[in-house]
Amino acid sequence: MTSQPLIGVLALQGDVREHLRMLEGLGAAVQAVRRPQELARVDAVVIPGGESTTMYKLATIFDLLEPLRDRIASGIPAFGTCAGMIMLASQIEDGIAGQQTLGGLDVVVRRNAFGRQVDSFESDVDFLAFETPFHALFIRAPWVERAADGVEVLATLADGPFLGRIVAVRQGVVMATSFHPEITSDDRVHRYFIDLVRST
Repeated sequence: MTSQPLIGVLALQGDVREHLRMLEGLGAAVQAVRRPQELARVDAVVIPGGESTTMYKLATIFDLLEPLRDRIASGIPAFGTCAGMIMLASQIEDGIAGQQTLGGLDVVVRRNAFGRQVDSFESDVDFLAFETPFHALFIRAPWVERAADGVEVLATLADGPFLGRIVAVRQGVVMATSFHPEITSDDRVHRYFIDLVRST
């Protein structure tokens, strides 16, 4: 991988600009991805936070669902936040009827696990690779209900009523967070992903 990888951000819905801005600020070349030919050019892909059911439907309409599945299955690094975690999961709890995913993470994810929009909150998470906690924002967030043996738990909630809940995972070159690091000023999660991309 080059020292300045081209990282695509799926640009159908959600926090697209925020991811592009943070990645670019860390020295990555970025590409908004709306078409299969744009996906074919990138070295890695970010699935942003947003609304997972809408994202799934739009990916189908724009003929991106199967190309995304194929690229992830073939080993492209991928990073999902919030709805992106749901999209990368192998199984969803509390999804809508017929909702499909991209795969990549052998996990069961519970959609809207912490409650509705009004239940959004901030909390510190213990992130495995960081010396200090990451102050995370959760907005209609999922959590990881179950993770297979090959999945590394990167972060759990550090305090509060959901203490210990799994909120970040990695399996090979695919990672996801329940929270939205793209709307904070802390770039450590994105830096972690860029380092992962560069190491592949």
